Amino acid sequence: MAAPEHRSPPRSPVAVTRPVTARVPAKVNVQLAVGGLRPDGFHDLANVFLAVGLHDEVTATPADTLRITVEGADAGQVPLDHTNLAARAAVALAERHGTAPAVHLHIAKDIPVAGGMAGGSADAAGALLACDALWGTKATREELLDICADLGSDIPFSLVGGAALGRGRGELLTPLETGGTFHWVFAVADGGLSTPAVYRECDRLREASGAGAGVADVPDPEPSPALLDALRTGDATALAAAVSNDLQPAALSLRPALAATLRAGADAGALASLVSGSGPTCAFLAKDTEAAQAVAGALAASGTCRTVRITSGPAPGARLVDA
Repeated sequence: MAAPEHRSPPRSPVAVTRPVTARVPAKVNVQLAVGGLRPDGFHDLANVFLAVGLHDEVTATPADTLRITVEGADAGQVPLDHTNLAARAAVALAERHGTAPAVHLHIAKDIPVAGGMAGGSADAAGALLACDALWGTKATREELLDICADLGSDIPFSLVGGAALGRGRGELLTPLETGGTFHWVFAVADGGLSTPAVYRECDRLREASGAGAGVADVPDPEPSPALLDALRTGDATALAAAVSNDLQPAALSLRPALAATLRAGADAGALASLVSGSGPTCAFLAKDTEAAQAVAGALAASGTCRTVRITSGPAPGARLVDA
C-alpha cells in the first residue's frame, strides 16, 4: 500500500457511505490504423475498438485520504501512487467539483496488466463512475467522457464499451453496430510492453523503410469498410479477413517471441491472429465457443505464452454493480 498522495481539507459529507463498485471491460483493437507522427508527438488513428468480457472491478470507499490497493493477476505490477490512472481520474473529478479526492480505490484485476487490452484505462473509467456515485457529483456523461479524454486515449471507450470507431488519438468515438457475438482467445505473454515504446518503434521502422514516419509521409488512417460491415452483420469469417494492426510489426520487433504465439494460434485453427493493441497480448478470433476452446488448449500446450483466456464480445462499458 502506497503512502497517501492527497490530504483532505474539510469537505461536505459524501453522498453515500457504503462502498460503490464499477465493473469495466477489456478491449481488443480489431483495426488499429496509425497515421504519421504529428508535431505534438501523437498519431492520428482509426481505431476500431471491441469490448470483451474480461473485467476489472473498482470499488470506491469513503476515506480520509486518497489511496489505492490492488488484488488479482499481476497486482504487483500496478502502481499505487499518483501515477495510477484510477487515482488520476479520482483527482480530476474531485477538482472539477471543488472537493477533495478522499477515497480508497480498491482494484480487483482480471484484465492483463500492460497487455494492450486497456486495463489501466478500464480502471480509470471505473474509478470515475464509482467516485461520481460515491460523492454524488452527478457528472453528466459528456463531462465524464471529457475527463476520460484528458486522461488517456483509450479511456473514453472503456466508459462506453460495445464497439466504436476512435478518431483523433482514439478518444473521439463513434458507436458502431454489431450483429452478433465474436469469440476470442487471448494469449498473455510474460511481462509487458510500453505503449510509447511501441509507437516509437513503429516510427523507427517506417523511417528505416525509407517511406518516412511523419504526417506528410503516411496516409491518413481510415477504417476498413469491410471490417465495419463484418461487425455490423456479425460475420466472424469476414471480420477475420479484415482485422489489422499497424503496431504489430513494432511489437514483434521489440518482442520477437510473439511470432511463435501467433503461429501457434493460427495453426490451431484461429480465424485470425493478431497482436492486441500495442501488445504483448495476442488475440485470436475463433468461429464459435468450441473452436475457441480448441485454440486455447493448443496455445496452453505450446509453451509460447504465460496464460490463456477465453471470452467474447461485444461487452457493455463501465457500469455500477453491487459490491
